[in-house]
Order: sequence, then C-alpha cells, then structure tokens
Amino acid sequence: MTPSARADTLRWRGAHARTRAALHARQRFLLAALAVGVLGFTVVPWHVASGSAAALSWLADPTAREHAPALLQITRYGQTWLVWGALLLAACALASRPGGARLQPGPGAGAQANALVVGGALGLVWLFAQGYGMEAPPGLGLGACLAGTSFAAFLAAGLAARGSFHGDLFVAGSLVTVTGLVALFTLFPLAVVSMTALADHDGLFAPSAFIERLGTGRVWGLGCLGGSTRCGVAWNTLALALLAATACTVLALAFSLVVARTALPGKRALRALATLPLVAPPFVIGLALILVFGRSGLVNQFLAWAFDVEPARWIYGMQGILVAQIFAFTPIAFLILVGVVDAMAPTLEEAAQTLRADRWRTFRDVSLPLMVPGLANAFLVSFIESIADFGNPILLGGDFGVLATEIYFSVVGAQLDAGRAAALGVVLLGFALVAFVVQRVVVGGKVYSTLTGRSDAGRPVPLPTGVRRACHALVWPWAIVTVLLYAMVLGGGFAETWGRDYTPTLRHYARAFGIEWGPHGILWAGAAWSSLATTVSLSALGAPLTALLGIVTAYLLTRQRFVGRAAFEFATLLSFAIPGTVVGVAYILAFNTPPLELTGTALILVACNVFRSMPVSVRAGMAAMSQIDRGLDEASATLGARTATTLRRVLVPLLRPAIVASLVYGFVRSMTTLSAVIFLVSAEHPWATTYIIDRVANGDYGVAIAYSSVLIVLTAAVIATIRAGIGQSRLAALRRPIR
Repeated sequence: MTPSARADTLRWRGAHARTRAALHARQRFLLAALAVGVLGFTVVPWHVASGSAAALSWLADPTAREHAPALLQITRYGQTWLVWGALLLAACALASRPGGARLQPGPGAGAQANALVVGGALGLVWLFAQGYGMEAPPGLGLGACLAGTSFAAFLAAGLAARGSFHGDLFVAGSLVTVTGLVALFTLFPLAVVSMTALADHDGLFAPSAFIERLGTGRVWGLGCLGGSTRCGVAWNTLALALLAATACTVLALAFSLVVARTALPGKRALRALATLPLVAPPFVIGLALILVFGRSGLVNQFLAWAFDVEPARWIYGMQGILVAQIFAFTPIAFLILVGVVDAMAPTLEEAAQTLRADRWRTFRDVSLPLMVPGLANAFLVSFIESIADFGNPILLGGDFGVLATEIYFSVVGAQLDAGRAAALGVVLLGFALVAFVVQRVVVGGKVYSTLTGRSDAGRPVPLPTGVRRACHALVWPWAIVTVLLYAMVLGGGFAETWGRDYTPTLRHYARAFGIEWGPHGILWAGAAWSSLATTVSLSALGAPLTALLGIVTAYLLTRQRFVGRAAFEFATLLSFAIPGTVVGVAYILAFNTPPLELTGTALILVACNVFRSMPVSVRAGMAAMSQIDRGLDEASATLGARTATTLRRVLVPLLRPAIVASLVYGFVRSMTTLSAVIFLVSAEHPWATTYIIDRVANGDYGVAIAYSSVLIVLTAAVIATIRAGIGQSRLAALRRPIR
C-alpha cells in the first residue's frame, strides 16, 4: 500500500470512528432524555405541591392527590388530557430506539429523526396547551418541568440527526435550551404585559381599555406648561431621562478624556472613584443627598445655625432626582466611553496635524466623530437607566411623579390595577425601544474603526486647552461631591439621630446585624440578616448561571451560522432594552397564577436577575471570542474533539477574563437591583435593597444608612476577591486593544 493510500485509509478510519462515537453519544443522550421523561411522568409530582416540589408523599399516602405524578393523575383522578403527553413520550421513545442507523446526520435522515423532531415539538406545544388551556389549579410542578426537558432534548437530537448545525448535538441542544429559556423568561412575560394592557377588567380583549387607561391628564397632561398644574408622568419621565442621559454622557466624556488623555497624577484613584457608585444601589445617592441637603441635612442645618435661614426642600422634586441620577449613572456611561477613548489609534489625529490642523479642529473634526458609537451607547444606557430608576424617585420625587413610581403604586397601592400597570409598562418599554432604534440609526451605516492590526506607536494628541480646562471643571466638583456623599453614607450609620444628635453609636448596626448567644449557639438577632442572606445566596447562585448562559450564547452567535440567527440575537439582547420596572410587572403578571406559579419563590428572583444581566455577559463573551482565531476550533476538531470538549478545554480557558467580568457584573447587578425585584420579593425571600427602601419609608434612616454601608463594603470586597483570584494583569489584558 502506498503512503498516500495508507493516509487515506487512516483518515477514513478516523472519520468513521468519529461518526460511530457521535452516534453512540447521541444514543446515550436519547436514553438519558427518555429516563428524565419517564421520571417526570411516573415518580415526581406533576403539579406544584405545597412544601417540597419533589415530595413523594403519594407513596405513603395514596390519597395525596396534589403530590401524585402524571400516571396516577390519569389512572386515579381522571385527568385524561395527560394521556396525550404520555403517548408523545412513547412515540419519542420508539423513535430513539437503539440500532437506528438512519439517525446518522445528513440531508437524507430517515423517519426516525423526523419523528423525534415532530414528537419533541408537539410535546412542548402540548405541555403549554394543557397548562394554559385545560389545566386547573394548582400549576405545573417538577414532573411537568422534567417532561418539558425531555421533549426539548428529543427535539434537539432530532434536529441534529437531520443534519442541522452540521449534525452537532451539543450545538442543537444549546440552541434549543437558550431559545426556550429566553422565550419563557423574556418574550413570554412581555407578551403577557401587552395582552394585559389591551384587556379590560374581565380579561377580554378591549383596545379601548388601553386608551382609557393612558388617555388621562395624570399620564399625558401638559398643565405644567401653563404654570397651573403638574405635567403627566410620561412627560416627566421623558424629560428627566433626556436631561439625565445628556448630563451623564457629557460628564462621562469629560472623565474619560481626563483619565485617558491627560498626564494628571493619581488617575488610577480617579478611575476607581468614578466606578465607586457601581458597587452601591442607585438610590444610595438619593439617600446621601437627603443626609446633606434634606430638611435635617448638614447644609440646611448650617444655614439655619449661621444665617437663620429656614430649611428648604429644594432637593425634593425633579431637580433632586436629576442630581441623584447624574451621580448614580455617570459611572456606567464612563465605563463605556473610557474604553472607546482608550482604543482610539492616534494615526488619524497625527494625520490631521500633519495637514496643519490645530488641536481644537483635530479634536472637533477627527477625535469627537470617532467617539460617536461610545457617546450613543452611553446616552442609550443612561436613558434606559433613568426611565427605569425607582429608588431615587421614590425617595426624592415629592410631588414629581414618573412612570416607574406610578407603575409601582398601580400594583401595590390601594387601586391595585394590574391593567393600568401593564399599560404604563408598555409606554415605558416604548420609550426604551425608541431610544434603542434611534441609537442604531445614528451609529449604523458608518465606519468608526481605527485599529488595523498593524503596529501603531503614535501618541495621542494632547487635548485643546479649552477642552482640558472644561473637563477638569466638570470632573473635580463631581469627584469632591461623590466623596462627600459616600462619606455620609459610610459614616451616617454611626450617628445616634441624623440631624439632631450626632453622638457616635453602634445602635443601628446592632439592630440590623446584631448577634447574640442563645442556648443552642449563635442567634442572628439582627432584623437585616434574613434579607442579606437571601440577597447574597441568590446573587451568588445567579452569577454563574448568567456567565454560563452568556458564554454559550456568545459561542452560538460567533461560531455558528443557522437560520434565524439575527432573530435569536435580538431575543437574547432584548432584555437590555427593557426597563427593570417593566420586567418586574411582566414577571408578576406572567408568573403569579397557574400553571407557572413562581411568584414568591426564589426561582423567580434568580430568573429575573439572570436574564436582566445576560445581555452584558453575551456581549462580553462575543467581544472576547471575536479575538480568538477560529483555527483553534478547527485544530481541536481535527484531533477528534467534539464541540463541547473544544469549548470546555480550548475556548473557556482563553475566555477567563470575560467569564470573570460576567460573574462580577451578574453578582453586583443582583446585589444592587431594586426596580424589578421590588415587585417579586416576599416575606420568605426578602431582598436587601427593598428592605432599605422600607426602612427609609418608615423614617428609620439610621438602619437604612447602616445597611447601605454594609452592602457597599460587602459588594466591593467580593469584587476585590474575584479580581485577586484571576489577577489584575489578566483583566487589564482584556481591556487593552490589539494593535
């Protein structure tokens, strides 16, 4: 045998071995899917049961109907519609029987592969239909969830067997899983909100009810233009968001230019100061402003003592909310813009100066236009954060109402009008989507790239004198006031009664986080321990899920090509444009009643935080993965590694900084969120931020301040620990552009 023939034989044997291995792996996958489905139908409770969802009390008590699996629900309790699910599971089991050579991937896949696709898809449709069309309370439980997982697995295996995604079972399964989760926890709640907004009080479709709810002076009134009455909450929200987004973008640009384009000493400390608000809930700024400028704040007390000036209430209203939002959301805009400014290659600026352009014209005509994507993104993020903000308006709003607070009072107030809350949520969502579209129109269709991959040893052009002075004039007052505000928060908890008695005390910390020794050991006597433990544990649980979903989704978007990819990307990133208040209302309406009754559980809090943070994780993964050559994937596949192995052993180690960034963001976002979870918390699962807001509402500022300081320190410590674990140099390498 010639060497070339021997090589061809080896390649053929290798390909044949890989095909056999893939078929065996698929068969094991199908057996596991069948086992999960059988478990869901025959062992665990089909419905949501009181107590443990996996309770097996029906084994000891055959009369425990609510704990009975689907098999007993059919044979003993007459729920005959469950028979169709069992038949679909049996059909999938028949199609996945061993020895089916026709399950080999390819365009000519046989009837077995088609049966898996049809059976899995019909099983999911049946599960949804029987839950919403034929099911009576209680809702779907663990058994139904296992059955749904089984049907989804059969669908993925059938798609891979038909040759979709090049026959890769891992890719098919990942795509089906992510699509299903996004549909369930993002698209479905939005659909429920839209339907509720268009329904009357009896739940019937009535577009006139939507117009009636919104066509009031409370929402769209323009009385403020005549100076007689207030404007509607929709105009208030829009005006506030536009002012806050503009101010945050300008201030963030000044910060970015000072940090990236000046020789100012101590820029590292300034960068750390600019990101300090990220580790605290946004409403902490509003709380600090009350301590400084409120009726009992330091400024009013000083004016009353020194000049006998009556305490003013100017901090309450639109101006107070605006100041709080500027200080709270500028750091987010800064993180977007500083990366853009850092990554700008100086070649074009040097070319402009070669053509005799002065510094101002170079900055105006070259540098500033190249920053347009960053400016547009910073404005968009600040706008969405402003319209979704709940904490600062509830603390400082006074008579100035916004959509977020109006939605809240529609749900938890005396009126209890879910339809009105949904209609207002649709308006809020409309504002966010319009801003998103405008941002895409402004940025889209133009090229802003300056990094070519060739060596660029140039130095950035110094800022014009006027621009540099203006930046310093904006940055330093912001930095000084930020230090003052956070000093108030960190130190205010040690005052006996803020505004009246500044005697040092630990009483507020003891009330919140007191520890006593009881007859059985340590007793967590503080009132805040329960909410802190829930917040930390569920945030720590959600952060890895956020990173996992984000990295898998980023892999699908950057490494795979499939029909509907653009729609899939839009769906996974949609929650970025949804204000948190809308998310909270959507989850309440979608999951408050059977069959998916999740309200009051830990699962709904974790799901809310995961899918709100997921878009950032996806973007981080896509940015990092785009820098990894596809040749590594191909080399791994040539050596016989499957896709899952390549992702786990080749790509994940290289994506370590992006994964850590996703973990940090997911944890911090969960720890400090308020606008969404305030609708979802319960007595069994309290949240730290909602506890603080409740203390402020009750006038207990001491405990609220003490809790806020603990939350800030704890979050900062977790971030520092994560960064120390990976090494600051590796994180810096992620931010440094490739030139």
